[in-house]
Amino acid sequence: MAKTYRSVPGTIFDVANYIFLGAFAIAAILPFIYVISGSFATDAELTKRAVFLIPETFSLAAYEFIFSTNTIMKSIGVSMYVTIIGTAVNLFFTVTMAYPLARRSLMGRNTVLNLVVFSMLFGGGMIPTYLVIRELSLLDSYWALILPGAISAFNLIIVKNFFQELPPGLEEAAKIDGCTELGLLWRIVLPLSKPVLATFTLFYAVGHWNDFFAALLYINNPEKWPLQVLLRQIVLLSQAAAGDLNSMDPNFVKPPDQSIKMAVIVVGTVPILLVYPFLQKHFAKGVLIGSIKG
Repeated sequence: MAKTYRSVPGTIFDVANYIFLGAFAIAAILPFIYVISGSFATDAELTKRAVFLIPETFSLAAYEFIFSTNTIMKSIGVSMYVTIIGTAVNLFFTVTMAYPLARRSLMGRNTVLNLVVFSMLFGGGMIPTYLVIRELSLLDSYWALILPGAISAFNLIIVKNFFQELPPGLEEAAKIDGCTELGLLWRIVLPLSKPVLATFTLFYAVGHWNDFFAALLYINNPEKWPLQVLLRQIVLLSQAAAGDLNSMDPNFVKPPDQSIKMAVIVVGTVPILLVYPFLQKHFAKGVLIGSIKG
């Protein structure tokens, strides 16, 4: 094989890119490493050392404290329920709307697309949305966290563009074999759309998992709070909801408030991070595909 040689300016450019991207990656990951380390640190170490990446003494006291009641686990369960059901609803409505809009022969297609784009630029606002949720009797219901954002207009357009790029010969061959429209979507289009579906599954799931403002508006019952709202109560307001000292061993020493906050942040972040490796192989391709053509 013939060797390829890089020019001196090209090599300098590559080295500069590696240095810049490496520095950016380190700057992005160091705060999270500090939060993880702080969640295992003791009160003395948090007081003595302003910043550290590895604690001198590991302590599980913060995690023992926040898991001393079922409050955290209940909130995690609520967040998982909203994330799973919400993501399924998002994908269902996005796909079933994007698929017909990908057909250029659809009557009224341009009008619908213009309305979709209009919704990206203009919205009803927080108060009208709240009034709609109230009139539909969705307050204190998990559906109030799912239905208002059932379709993302931006994601819909990307998926629609992806469907348009699929070879038309596949559709013609399937119809010759007697495949219906639903059969075409289920057997041909969706299997070929794994990259874009995996990408938007991740986008929708992260959006549901991290959303706390909707729950703050529509969920009044603390028993139905998702994890992010509980995390906000603990980090910003108090640590009272994090655990129960009465249920601990009499010799148990309450961990520092800073350590409790960090432990709760770790618990709220790690579950959604575990999803990414399963979708990573489709992610890079899915982000770019379908975004070129209109």
